[in-house]
Amino acid sequence: MHTVVLVSLIVVSLALIVVVLLQSGKSAGLSGAISGGAEQLFGKQKARGMDLILHRVTIVLAVLFFILAIAITKI
Repeated sequence: MHTVVLVSLIVVSLALIVVVLLQSGKSAGLSGAISGGAEQLFGKQKARGMDLILHRVTIVLAVLFFILAIAITKI
């Protein structure tokens, strides 16, 4: 059981890395880093198409990663 969870954790972590690297940058530079989070928080920019799919896949993989990481500590 430990081996199955460990292999699943490795696969999910690699998939999470790939999905994050596939996402496009929202804005460039230091000013974009400061204001970019606020724009996304208040809903001024909505993701469409492939960005929306990658965003949802990232959320699912992140949740799976945390569940598997907690599960591997319990085993």
